[in-house]
Amino acid sequence: MPIIFLIIVGAAAGFLATRIMDLKTDMVTTVAIGVFGALIGGLILRLIMILGGIAFGFVGAVLGAVLLIWLYRTYIKK
Repeated sequence: MPIIFLIIVGAAAGFLATRIMDLKTDMVTTVAIGVFGALIGGLILRLIMILGGIAFGFVGAVLGAVLLIWLYRTYIKK
């Protein structure tokens, strides 16, 4: 089932991409462009999400530490 879904989505994506880029191709090439484009785009987006997740985790950790220091200075150490 996932392969059929990938082919259907790839066909639609390839059709849109070939129309946007004004490229005249046959159906097999259009589907191949869409499927390989989906694989490449998916990998790139996953990489961005992983790197973004690490960066957001680091920012969250720093903000949490700053909050903890502020609470310590405000309420405990007087």
